[in-house]
Amino acid sequence: MLVTDSVYWPTRKFCDAVLTRFGVTTSYFDPLVGGGIAALLTPKTRAVFVEAPGSLTFEMQDIPAIAAAAHAKDALVLMDNTWAGPLYFRALEKGVDLSIISGTKYFGGHSDVMLGTVSANSATAKTLKDYTGFAGLCVGPDDMNLGLRGIRTMGVRLARHQESGLRVARWLRERPEVARVLHPALDTDPGHAIWKRDFTGACGLFSVVLKPMPQAAANAFLNALTLFGIGASWGGFESLAIPFDVTSARSATRWAPGAPAIRFHIGLEDVSDLMADLERGFAAMAVARA
Repeated sequence: MLVTDSVYWPTRKFCDAVLTRFGVTTSYFDPLVGGGIAALLTPKTRAVFVEAPGSLTFEMQDIPAIAAAAHAKDALVLMDNTWAGPLYFRALEKGVDLSIISGTKYFGGHSDVMLGTVSANSATAKTLKDYTGFAGLCVGPDDMNLGLRGIRTMGVRLARHQESGLRVARWLRERPEVARVLHPALDTDPGHAIWKRDFTGACGLFSVVLKPMPQAAANAFLNALTLFGIGASWGGFESLAIPFDVTSARSATRWAPGAPAIRFHIGLEDVSDLMADLERGFAAMAVARA
């Protein structure tokens, strides 16, 4: 299997720690390879796993080009489509065979459900259905009910997450403390052209790379926030901020921004309140740097 180097870290761990016991070998590739992935495909390659945009670092992948190359070599394409979901990226129509989504995020929308979904095209539907019959479902009826409840409001919630997320991202882009905003829906992002071509929207999740500063200053920023929680999950109504460093989680590419990085999830709170909270964080950062 070929897996994008920007994949969600637990997915990488699953490949390296679990699939190896079943005789599956995983090789990681540069998420920006596009159709060039054809050179990495061998007669033994059975699947390509993509995620767009990349987890934490938001590299945008050319899914149609990767899918075309994979299918030419009889390999399936699996995708983690949690960020855009089925409303903003029609994965199966873009060549993906199995679209995998963490329903814990926007399907639930209230940070109170553990849920995952897999959607299959005609080439893989029977295999998926047979496997669920053999392995069984692990989602309880209460979680299913919460997922169904959340789907009813997902469209209006996602529209708000997108609008608020872009407002905050554009505001952060102008801050003197910020070096880069990693958000493919921004026209300054390297992956914007692919996003604009293939996607119909964005969610509230993106990252920033700060200007070079001590980690203590970035920590002071986070500690001063009152409306932003600190959490590894996202997709609920609340805003979140979490520091990250994926240096040790890359093998085909290199992550070396030279400064602290923070991932934000912009929730459903009033944007002016969120910006005021971020202002408090930046003020605390300035004190720590001084």
